[in-house]
Amino acid sequence: MKRVDLILTGEFVVVEPDAPPIMDGAIVVSGDRIESVGPREEILGGYTAEKIIERPTGLIIPGLVNAHTHVPMTLFRGLADDLPLKTWLEEHIFPREAKLTPELVSIGAELACAEMIRSGTTSFIDMYLFEDTICEVVNRVGMRAWLGEGLFDFPSPAFPSGFDALKETERLIEKWGDNPFITITIDPHTPYTCSPELLRAARKLQEHTGAYVVIHLAETLWEDMEIKKRYGCTPAKHLDNLGLLGERTIAVHVVHPTEEDISLLGERGVRVVHCPESNLKLASGISPVKDMIEKGIKVLIGTDGAASNNNLNMLEEMSTAAKIAKGVVQDPTALPAKLVMKMATTLSGESLGVDGLGTLKPGAPADVVIIELDSPHLRPCYNPVSQVVYCAGQGDVSDVICGGRILMEEFALKTIDEKELFSRLKRALDEFI
Repeated sequence: MKRVDLILTGEFVVVEPDAPPIMDGAIVVSGDRIESVGPREEILGGYTAEKIIERPTGLIIPGLVNAHTHVPMTLFRGLADDLPLKTWLEEHIFPREAKLTPELVSIGAELACAEMIRSGTTSFIDMYLFEDTICEVVNRVGMRAWLGEGLFDFPSPAFPSGFDALKETERLIEKWGDNPFITITIDPHTPYTCSPELLRAARKLQEHTGAYVVIHLAETLWEDMEIKKRYGCTPAKHLDNLGLLGERTIAVHVVHPTEEDISLLGERGVRVVHCPESNLKLASGISPVKDMIEKGIKVLIGTDGAASNNNLNMLEEMSTAAKIAKGVVQDPTALPAKLVMKMATTLSGESLGVDGLGTLKPGAPADVVIIELDSPHLRPCYNPVSQVVYCAGQGDVSDVICGGRILMEEFALKTIDEKELFSRLKRALDEFI
């Protein structure tokens, strides 16, 4: 028998959303990769392991990918609710962010990591401030992340200008380039908070480094009107005129694209991130996801930050995405559970260029989540994928592994001391708010 690092067994194994689930299945982990997957009896007959986690009523799935968030904004959860985006951002969030320090960002980021792990997320894409501090937290906690320092025309709490933040981005690419779990992105905030000169500079850095560009795009009607007033075209066309639309561009929200915009995004190979709960809460609108998918656009799912959602729960986000898409077009087959789960797993892996990410295939990164099925709201289980999308909740995730490292076991976090974290959070907020 071959000895490996870890074996996981469960009632069902979902290798990928399109594949039939394996009943009474098992996963073999060697190092940071999946070595084998198959029936439990077959796996245990061929392998022995340093550690075996057996979950007789567990549903084993690929780790979820939160394709857009601002992790330290957990600090602002519930602070300014029920407001329009522009008011919320300019009158409440920006003034609070001006008080941020690396220590506060570290606490907020660790709180976010704890929340994401508990809801089955192993990877995420983040845009925020003091991003090097977030890198350090992610590295310590053991998640997988794409992280970028926000670029603005005006000074941020971290840098006096967007060009200084762009220099920091270049430094971070150099610093973290050899880390297999951290990838640095170039993150202009929006077309209306970044001048054409700053956006061109971002494009130049992308051309030099090959990094992904992450940008909020076409989120509100106000943005659409403002960009048309300034530049005589839609936000998407404006970015295209500057050479910023391409296969390594991740456009977030895209709530108000025209038909021409959708065709343009599809032609350029842009990836789009759908953040349904944030867009609903801020009353920005509902992204035409079905139309974009039909144009060949890879659409991913993100929660946005905890200040505008107000959680980082990808299980809930998938359920919301599936349901509102059906309601908008009045078609129950629109955005079925399999497709929604693909958006949060395999399509994210393909879009981010990580072979096998979002699957449990041999050779794929060992990013694995186990959902405990023995709860009233999860029984009976006829279709494991539907159960994940429509029924499972944050409290149902029992075990999380990222890159072969156990981040949570039997509902207990292994790389975060929650008691100590909450104590640090309370002390920090007593001074901050």
